[in-house]
Amino acid sequence: MRNRNKTLATVLLGAGAYLLESIRERMADNVQDWRERARDTYETASDRASRASAALRGEEESHILGNAVALLAGVGIGVGIGILVAPASGEETRRNLSDTVREFGDKVRMRAQEVEKATGTYGQ
Repeated sequence: MRNRNKTLATVLLGAGAYLLESIRERMADNVQDWRERARDTYETASDRASRASAALRGEEESHILGNAVALLAGVGIGVGIGILVAPASGEETRRNLSDTVREFGDKVRMRAQEVEKATGTYGQ
């Protein structure tokens, strides 16, 4: 019985060692791929962060990023303050907002039609 257990343990240990060796070889290949992918991702992120930092400091000619950040910050602050001081319920606020957007869209369409009529491109 003891001999059988020893043989079984030896077979199991041998099979485990074989499986671990094959996994280690595959992992070594994967680790190299992961390292390369991580290095590429880091370089891309570092480059983007450097460009964004330079744009925020005003070292680049383009102020698009700074303007976009300022716009998003303004919209976020405006929405937050609007929610905090809104005198109406959520349903009323959504309805009022929807009406305002619809009216603004109508005004834009009317203005566009006036411009098309003035330039002679109406209906073309």
